[in-house]
Amino acid sequence: MLSNFRLYPPETNPMRKSISTPTTTFFFLTVYNIVLTVRLSYIHDCPKHPVHKIPQIVYEKYQREAEDLEDGPLPRLDLNLGRWDNRRKYKYFDNFLVGRKFAILSNLYETCLATQGSLDKLPSLIEVAQNWNGPISLATFAASEDELNALLLYVLYLRKCNERIADKVTFHLALTTERRPKKFNIDTLKLKELNCDNPLGVMQHLTKNFQRGTNQWRTRLSYPQNHVRNLARKNCQTNYVFLTDVDIIPSRGMAEILDAFLRDAKCNDKCAYVVPTYEIDERVMFPHNKTELVRLASKGLARPFHHKVFIYNQYATNFSRWQNTRDDTDDVHISHPVTNFEFFYEPFYVAPDTVPPHDERFIGYGYTRNSQVYEMYVSGYKFEVLSPIFTCHWGLQVKHSRPPWREHQNALNRKLFEGFKKELFAKYNKDPLNLVKKAN
Repeated sequence: MLSNFRLYPPETNPMRKSISTPTTTFFFLTVYNIVLTVRLSYIHDCPKHPVHKIPQIVYEKYQREAEDLEDGPLPRLDLNLGRWDNRRKYKYFDNFLVGRKFAILSNLYETCLATQGSLDKLPSLIEVAQNWNGPISLATFAASEDELNALLLYVLYLRKCNERIADKVTFHLALTTERRPKKFNIDTLKLKELNCDNPLGVMQHLTKNFQRGTNQWRTRLSYPQNHVRNLARKNCQTNYVFLTDVDIIPSRGMAEILDAFLRDAKCNDKCAYVVPTYEIDERVMFPHNKTELVRLASKGLARPFHHKVFIYNQYATNFSRWQNTRDDTDDVHISHPVTNFEFFYEPFYVAPDTVPPHDERFIGYGYTRNSQVYEMYVSGYKFEVLSPIFTCHWGLQVKHSRPPWREHQNALNRKLFEGFKKELFAKYNKDPLNLVKKAN
């Protein structure tokens, strides 16, 4: 065998005298190769890593689900996919329903309306889509499988019944890790039966089965406002983003005249254009223009947003100056700069999406929008108030209408802000409102 086979150096090879050197070399190399080939053929294969075989029943299950998605009303939504947030607390599903004209509108308009809202607020989308002619990116959230099924059914209902929504709006979804649904079920027969003339009644019908549970999870599992705000923002494709809540209604024709202003805007990258926001009495008609809005305000039928609930929310916009400024044109222009910035300021503004993201440690209510606006201010952004455009929220709000769980969430976020403001000081080496200094 090979172990007994010896190769001698040429000078000591005992057969060298009887066989010529080239012949000897050829002979022994041939024999060596034959023996080596035979031996290698009996050596066992190298051990392989174990292969995970998918059980047939599991494979068939996923195959059926994939086929159902392709044939169903939501072929883009697969709950086995999606992407995680930075802390793996939520999973995102981008563009699960894309507006039929969303891409072309994103090329035609300078500004995308990025908005967010839970299922109970989605009826407002009808009026938003009626007044805003540009692209709309809407992110929403479901806390359970029942809510997800109702949410998806309602979104399909809105698209079925409203061409503006079907054309302009692209939808995104966030789900919580804690109670993340493993599947969804669309009742297509029920979808056909839903009455297009009663969107508010349809929403109330779909939510009645889990309404009590909704109030429970809002205390324990807060609505992730900043997560869905970032989700809506980052799926806009335009140069500018107008970030709102879904129940904030823009004035009619805003997208077109705002575009004309932005194309000629001479501000540098650190400008945010504030759109004044009012709350209006539900008994009146939506104002057609600024003149009508100011007339409603003079009669007490409209007032600055959150004026009675929390005045500092919009106070720095200086609504008195805006109302008293005479507009010589219907074109969008800067009314005045924000000169009295306050920490709790939460304007709705238009800006490139290079502004700081909404910090996702703040979940629920309190310190969600104002923390982001404060970071903009610390980093050097200027806020300019626009006219004659505006937005409105239906209903004159009062404090006692707010549920107690909102204050609980606000208290939790207040504690988190103590660390946040110190981080901003370390990041920008600025403390323009002396928040860190006062704390020390």
